[in-house]
Amino acid sequence: MSGFILGEKSETTQAFNEQGLRMPTTYIKTSPCYLIDVKWGEKHGYFSVMLGFGQTQNIKKSTSGQFTKAGMKTPLRFLREFRLEKYGEKIKLLDEKGKKGIEFGENKIYIGQEVKPSLVFKKNDLVNVSGTSKGKGFQGVVKRHHFAGGPRTHGQSDRERAPGAIGQTTTPGRVYKGKRMAGRMGGGRITLKNLKVIDVKDDGLLITGLVPGARGGVLEVRSF
Repeated sequence: MSGFILGEKSETTQAFNEQGLRMPTTYIKTSPCYLIDVKWGEKHGYFSVMLGFGQTQNIKKSTSGQFTKAGMKTPLRFLREFRLEKYGEKIKLLDEKGKKGIEFGENKIYIGQEVKPSLVFKKNDLVNVSGTSKGKGFQGVVKRHHFAGGPRTHGQSDRERAPGAIGQTTTPGRVYKGKRMAGRMGGGRITLKNLKVIDVKDDGLLITGLVPGARGGVLEVRSF
């Protein structure tokens, strides 16, 4: 099944599989998630859907018109687009009596309707989860790049976590771009692939593995 939904990271716990092995699990809360807009090739040049997640009271005027077009009274906090050009055969555009939406399999979702996990996912599906990892601030090379550090002996008692040499001598006389050094760590977009769906509920998904970000962080879930 081809599916996509927005949610937030909720509880992280553990479960046991059929072989009795313990595995980490994450519950992704997906309610409320709505279909806000559909873009297609003839008008926009590409095929995609826009989903909204998380109700809020404050919204920018530049985006409030999208919710008005979708017929929604309460704005949503997060908006994300999912490109669908590669899956044109599986997912089709709907335009029935002025109501636009998408059709995949036996399911139909129109703009302004809530996207339920049970419509787009089923048990044992493999999904890709994308989110923003936790920010860890400025870190050294041992934590950031897993450097081994130097020996404590031979007069190097203060060089245990030092990066070592960063360049050569007169030639080339500079530090190469991309050299692994100390710097800001975390806070980047991370995608974990092929996580299995254990259970599908009305308001969320239970999947295997750990997902990026802090609790309450927004996540994009795809299965194609």
